[in-house]
Amino acid sequence: MKEIKISGEKRASVGKKASKELRKEGLIPCNLYGETKENGKPVAVSFSSPMSELRKLIFTPHIYVVELMIGGERHTAILREIQFHPVTDAVLHVDFYEINDTKPIVMGVPVKLQGLAQGVRDGGRMNLSIRKINVKAPYQQIPEHLDIDVTGLRLGKSIKVGDLSFENLELVTSKDVVVCSVKATRNAVESSTDAEETEGTEETAESTETPAAE
Repeated sequence: MKEIKISGEKRASVGKKASKELRKEGLIPCNLYGETKENGKPVAVSFSSPMSELRKLIFTPHIYVVELMIGGERHTAILREIQFHPVTDAVLHVDFYEINDTKPIVMGVPVKLQGLAQGVRDGGRMNLSIRKINVKAPYQQIPEHLDIDVTGLRLGKSIKVGDLSFENLELVTSKDVVVCSVKATRNAVESSTDAEETEGTEETAESTETPAAE
C-alpha cells in the first residue's frame, strides 16, 4: 500500500461544542483506536488534524497506510471511518485504527479489471458491481488493488468473489457477491438473432438443393 503522513495535536477537550470550534479553525476532530482497552472497549486517543492534510487521504480512490504524528508520538494506522454532514457533505469526524506488523487487518481493496472480455467483443457491456473487496491480512501484504482477469468472461456470465483467490490474502466479502458481469445489449441481441437467422437460412437452402443428374 501507499504511505501518507498526517500530523495532529491531542485535544484538550471533547464534545460537540469543542468539535464545532475546531472545524471553524479548519481542523477536524479525530480518534485513534488502538489495542489498549478499558472494560473490554478500545481506548481512543482524541486529536485534531488540519482538513488540508486529511483531504488527500479522504478524497482519493487509493488506500493508504497512515503515519500519524500526534503531539510528537508516531503511530501507524489506517483510515477506519469518516463522518460526513448529511446535507453539505462536509467532513465532521474521522476515525483511525492503529496497526502493527503482525496482526491481520480487514480492509477494502479496489478492484481493477484486466483485459477485454469475450462478451464485450461480442457486443455486450461490462458491468462492475462492486469497487472494493474486503480482504484480511497483515497490512504489509495488502496490495494497492486486486487485478482480475476478465478476458474469458462471456456474454451473460459473471465473476463472483468465490471465483477469486489471491496469494496471502483471505477474502472476507461474501463469496456470493458478484464482482462484475457482461450484460447483453441491443446490438449483441440483434447480432445473435441475425447469426441464428443466417444459419437457419443456410440449413434450409442445403435441404432443398436438387441432386445433380448423373
